[in-house]
Amino acid sequence: MYTDPIADYLTRIRNAQMAGHKVVEIPASNLKKEMTRILFDKGYILNFKFVEEGYQGSIKIALRYDSKSKRPAITELKRVSTPGLRRYAGPSDLPRVLNGLGVCIVSTSKGLMTDKEARKMNIGGELICTVY
Repeated sequence: MYTDPIADYLTRIRNAQMAGHKVVEIPASNLKKEMTRILFDKGYILNFKFVEEGYQGSIKIALRYDSKSKRPAITELKRVSTPGLRRYAGPSDLPRVLNGLGVCIVSTSKGLMTDKEARKMNIGGELICTVY
């Protein structure tokens, strides 16, 4: 059993990319589904599918690679807020990942969104992870 399901989600994606897999299957939760939608909308993954079988269900994610060099689209996935040390930021303190080229996923009172969307709506929240 794992104590941090978000870190497990990120690690499964990271490990699948390092191994060169095309698809990775991850146990589902509502937070993971929203994170997957954000990664898809920002172009970091190729496609995804929610499989509703069993008690929990799962998420199948098709990973994106560069067609020429076969390098993964995601260079780095990093967990910011952990169960032992939660990280929060106000709208003016939200980090700019790679000077705006990357994305920080933020859990706000309006739901999960990127740092740019949270800055535009002028709300802060818990910093879940950074992706670039």
